[in-house]
Amino acid sequence: MPRRRHHRQLRDRSIESELKFRVGGPKDHARVRTALKKLGYKLEGTYDEENYRFLGPGKTTRRVTLRLRVLDGGPRGMLTAKGAAKFFAGVKVREETEIEVNNAHATLDLLAQLGFQVLVIYRKHRAVWVAGNVNVTLDRLDFGHFVEVEGPLETIPDIARELGLDPANAVKDSYSIMARKFVAAEKKSAKRPGAPAASMSTA
Repeated sequence: MPRRRHHRQLRDRSIESELKFRVGGPKDHARVRTALKKLGYKLEGTYDEENYRFLGPGKTTRRVTLRLRVLDGGPRGMLTAKGAAKFFAGVKVREETEIEVNNAHATLDLLAQLGFQVLVIYRKHRAVWVAGNVNVTLDRLDFGHFVEVEGPLETIPDIARELGLDPANAVKDSYSIMARKFVAAEKKSAKRPGAPAASMSTA
């Protein structure tokens, strides 16, 4: 069956509220999928991302998380800027601005010319499940399997519990922070004889 293209609704500046959970692997993803189906969620789409996390050239831009996601190898992509994270009862809340780009590779060149440096590159396979104004994503990255619950701040903890996820166990780090930690650990491991090379870049 051909992979369904993900058509995420575009947003201008908005507020993102989410809980992110690290799970054990494919069996946990399967368990969450079963729960999602029982609760009436619909699979909106699946896709692969190549994520570029940038470091801005000035003090103002360095306080903003800027990320370009190249979807399914391109040329289409999504450019997202996020403000500082705040936590309310464990739920991460950030201001977010997101636009679609028709040529992600040209956007990479443009950002480089403007002085933005690539801080880390990481890959992600994502499946998006939707019910009303709630998105649940099942993510697979080189450093683990994750579930994200995104929606109204006041309802996210209860939704997580319905999926068998304890809000107290939510992780606070972003994927880019986890990717950098993973690359650092891989590089440290690679110094040992016979160790495999790191699978990500901190270009």
